[in-house]
Amino acid sequence: MTQNAVGVEFTQRLAENPKSAEERAAILANPGFGDYFTDHTAVVDWTVDAEGKGGWHNARIEPYGPIAMDPAAAVLHYGQEIFEGLKAYRHADGSVWTFRPEANAHRFNRSAQRLALPELPPEVFVESLRQLVSVDKDWVPSGDGEALYLRPFMIATEAFLGVRPAREVSYRVIASPAGNYFGGELKPVSIWLSEHYARAGHGGTGEAKCGGNYAASLAAQLEAEANGCKQVLFLDPTNDNAVEELGGMNIFFVFTDGRLVTPALNGNILHGVTRDSVLQLAQDRGLTVEERKITIDEWRQSLADGSLAEVFACGTAAVITPIGELKTADGSLASPAIGSDSVAMAIREQLLGIQTGAIEDLHGWLTRLA
Repeated sequence: MTQNAVGVEFTQRLAENPKSAEERAAILANPGFGDYFTDHTAVVDWTVDAEGKGGWHNARIEPYGPIAMDPAAAVLHYGQEIFEGLKAYRHADGSVWTFRPEANAHRFNRSAQRLALPELPPEVFVESLRQLVSVDKDWVPSGDGEALYLRPFMIATEAFLGVRPAREVSYRVIASPAGNYFGGELKPVSIWLSEHYARAGHGGTGEAKCGGNYAASLAAQLEAEANGCKQVLFLDPTNDNAVEELGGMNIFFVFTDGRLVTPALNGNILHGVTRDSVLQLAQDRGLTVEERKITIDEWRQSLADGSLAEVFACGTAAVITPIGELKTADGSLASPAIGSDSVAMAIREQLLGIQTGAIEDLHGWLTRLA
């Protein structure tokens, strides 16, 4: 049993047949994204007692494997679940660090509130990452741009078909070695403008990180792929077709006069940790940061008059990715070329440098895990 500074006890039951060093090396040589998983998982249970009080208990590390679940589990019928995504980076001295986990913990609890799930103490969230990485440290890759992707999630496991918040919940963390999200060399991507589907609506779950939002984006994603695009852009048709976000990333616009513009958080848009970090690093560089409504018409006009210099997207998995073209049913909007001296690339290099320990962390964003 492992006792730690936050007073949470994690028991450990290690895998009897973990992958061999040779198997692990073969996977780490070409990790892809989300294709392979480490040998263990972190788990904490939550239940409501006879007096109606809920509590977290039975924190543990156990072998990675299938989850035994009743067919009537609430998550299978009513989608009561949330998740997070963050990465662990190997530094030059062999230590392993993660980036702004407290921000992920805060967002996780905001999502929990919206989905009527119990909040997890932030210190338990961070400790669960530390416990998992401590036993699966050898899975953290060291290649350029590579990391160990961490996926905390919470699911309602109570077997009950009535419509109410579940009284039994499981919090878990799994981990997957990750390479470049879009594969290979970083290149501008084409995105598709969704004009028939919405990712989220006002008063809905748009700013919560829950599976339903991503499921709602998949039909549009298939449409995007059919038109040769990697991602899909969603608009708010109730607000002058204001730009909101991509299926899994926030979007930014850089103007020639030194402004960095991104859609304001309006309840539909995910509070991206990378988004927030980009805003801070842009301010550090002296850029004028604007969080506001930006419409498709403004996008077109700024391209036409030459005032738009760059368009890029950001997220935990992809970090920062240039957008080369917005395809629509009526044509396309080609973004200006983004060079190595662009704002997007400069912030990307700075962000990756901080995460990997190559650049000084002036904002206290890093937390050591192992």
